[in-house]
Amino acid sequence: MSELTFEQMLEDSLKTIHAGEVVEGTVIDVKPEEIILNIGYKSDGILTRNEYTNEPNVDLTSVAKVGDTMEVKVLKVNDGEGQVLLTYKRLAADRGNKRIEEAYNSKEVLKAVVNQVLDGGLSVVVDEVRIFIPASLVSDVYEKDLGKYAGQEIEFVISEYNPKRRRYIGDRRQLITAQKAEMQRELFERIKEGDVVEGVVKNVTDFGAFIDLGGADGLLHISEMSWGRVEHPRKVFKVGDKVSVLIKEISGSKIALSLKFDESNPWKNASSKYAVGTEVTGVVARMTDFGAFVELEPGVDALLHVSQIAKEHVEKPSDVLHIGDSVTAKIVDFNEADRKISLSIKAMLVQEAAKEDADDDVAPVDIDAVIAAEDGE
Repeated sequence: MSELTFEQMLEDSLKTIHAGEVVEGTVIDVKPEEIILNIGYKSDGILTRNEYTNEPNVDLTSVAKVGDTMEVKVLKVNDGEGQVLLTYKRLAADRGNKRIEEAYNSKEVLKAVVNQVLDGGLSVVVDEVRIFIPASLVSDVYEKDLGKYAGQEIEFVISEYNPKRRRYIGDRRQLITAQKAEMQRELFERIKEGDVVEGVVKNVTDFGAFIDLGGADGLLHISEMSWGRVEHPRKVFKVGDKVSVLIKEISGSKIALSLKFDESNPWKNASSKYAVGTEVTGVVARMTDFGAFVELEPGVDALLHVSQIAKEHVEKPSDVLHIGDSVTAKIVDFNEADRKISLSIKAMLVQEAAKEDADDDVAPVDIDAVIAAEDGE
């Protein structure tokens, strides 16, 4: 029996490997573009940058060092130069495929950093598997600028898994929808009509503002923004403003809000402030053919009828008054139930004339009779 040479004994001690086999190797050298591994075979294994990762321009000296151990997959036993070609990314992708399949079947929520923003959506990588999240599945609302997601870690589920076509689709929208539904449920369990809650202005329109209450939006109509007159909601609010609002009404999923708090109601003490016979000063706020509405204070308007603007006949209020004019007049009627106040400049002028006559020792004048007589002319 012939004795084996040292080279034969050494070769027999080394394992055999095959393409597609997963082996463990020890890093014996690292260069920016390749890693050399001892895989227990007669030849060392070469792991190039392109077979390590799909990420471009990665310096391999930053991800591995001599002495590290790693599992790799054999691509070719002999590359023509006696070297064994290895791949790490394909092994990771194989394992990643299994990971994504399990997540798809279990509806697991995954997390990943957005590494690319595309025209039609976002791209993320999970265990070397690239997952595409279409723009329509990024949010439950239309996202005009997807660029804001670049570099952000987001949560999603796998809605489509097709390894044959390498088609992996992520869905973030259903998570947001489910989260909002839960927040809405909790909100409606917590709030009731009459509560004062905190919110953030989400949108401002011509007719009001939508307030995010943390689970649902409420509408603050322009007529509920103040006891006084609001010219336009955008002159009062802007998106992002924080506001304390009163829940006026809850109807199904709709919430009506108000800023007309009872303690600031200008009609609360109006009966004493605006008793008949009181002289008041206000500003002309609106004009009509039959008279002018005078704002006595925010939320309290009074009608100055055309017949009560002056002692002499006035054809149209606009012939004498203009919006923004300051007017002093006498309160001749107060209707608290209907929140109506009537003013008269004529009554005030007649009263002043009567007082002057009295000061001149002239017989007292029946003011109401004079007004009635003049109106009958």
